[in-house]
Amino acid sequence: MTAQRTLFKGGTVVTMDANVPNLAIGDVLVEGDRIVAVGPELTAEGAELIDASGHIVMPGLIDAHHHMWLGVMRRMMPNVDDLFAYIDVVAEKLGAHYRPNDMYQSTLLTAVASLDAGITTIVDACHNARSPEHSDAALDALDDSGIRALHMVGAAMDKQASSQHLPGDLARLAGKWNQPGSLVQVGLFGQLNLEWWNVARQLNMRILTEFIGDLAQLGPEFANPGVLGSDNIFNHCTRLPEGTWRLLADAGVNVTINPRSDALFGFDDDRCAYQQAVDHGLTPALGVDLDTAFGSDLFGEMHALFGQQRSAMRYRRFRGEQDVPAPVSVEAVLQAATVHGARAAGLADQVGSLTPGKQADIIMIRTGGAAVFPVSNAVGTIVQAVERGDVDTVMVAGKLRKRAGVLVGVDLAALNAAVTASRDYLLETSGYQPELFPAQG
Repeated sequence: MTAQRTLFKGGTVVTMDANVPNLAIGDVLVEGDRIVAVGPELTAEGAELIDASGHIVMPGLIDAHHHMWLGVMRRMMPNVDDLFAYIDVVAEKLGAHYRPNDMYQSTLLTAVASLDAGITTIVDACHNARSPEHSDAALDALDDSGIRALHMVGAAMDKQASSQHLPGDLARLAGKWNQPGSLVQVGLFGQLNLEWWNVARQLNMRILTEFIGDLAQLGPEFANPGVLGSDNIFNHCTRLPEGTWRLLADAGVNVTINPRSDALFGFDDDRCAYQQAVDHGLTPALGVDLDTAFGSDLFGEMHALFGQQRSAMRYRRFRGEQDVPAPVSVEAVLQAATVHGARAAGLADQVGSLTPGKQADIIMIRTGGAAVFPVSNAVGTIVQAVERGDVDTVMVAGKLRKRAGVLVGVDLAALNAAVTASRDYLLETSGYQPELFPAQG
């Protein structure tokens, strides 16, 4: 049977591949789940035609760190600045009562919202894997949504949770999900537990660690050959000492940062974790991190990164430092949201750019909105002007997940009802009651 072909016709094409030229007006041809051509005036008899005129066609965004299980807790703690107060609510008060159904609804909500915002790949940092059934529910939600995902299985954070099923359950999950061609894959959210790391490595899994310099440090054993490597993902990486940065850089680990939540909790300072990673030859990627204050929107992270890096570097210059790094460019910010995210997820050869032969993870952005036109700089428009509402079309592995501004095959009313029921169950069971209009001052 002939593979389905789709032709994005007449758009402004941003490829994110130095060997595939950007085009002021050009086309992208998809066959099956692959990009087969990028160029001007392409023809493809029998292909479904998508009129891309007045749009930017580009790779799908990659959210390299997101706790998707927090979906039902959206904006419950918008002003929190104390990490341990946050953990008390999301883990001890609410997370402790999660059923597999709550895991499913939260993960599905986050996945759907991510697709709606042009995110086609997500690294799901799940530190609430309370049982094999909870992991199954989260993975089923990812699969049902149609998003590309790397689900990182991690022990639950609350004191009453058991992790006896870990890391033993990883082999079962890998056998089911880590198959060639699967959009959903499994890794380990292993923190600094080297015994668990060894199990994950035997299964060829990526390993995630959340790492804040004020709260953790690497012991001497992490300098041993082979302990750190390119299968490691370190998130946050704020306020790390120079020796730790050298160790991470020498090992070629992957670094992800979360500009908005790092600011929310006060993790970062004017050394700027993003810039320190770059200074050490690393390629930091972007993640949204959490829904308790934000949501599934990588455009917000790009806005925040651009402002934070420039603010930090200019403050250092104002303070009299010499050889301060240059202000970040919009091109570098978009790399963090695409190609660097692909590298962090272990998918650099599959997604992150409009490269013929790669998977057809493509988004199309409207440029006719009052806040967007005229487009004088394509990448600047994406990074500084576009919002989630400008995302017109989303394709993952050749399948349309959003078209003409509407999610494909998603019953939002039913999802809303299921998510609200899940949230209400958790609030009733836990006794925790957020205030719709909290008292000020």
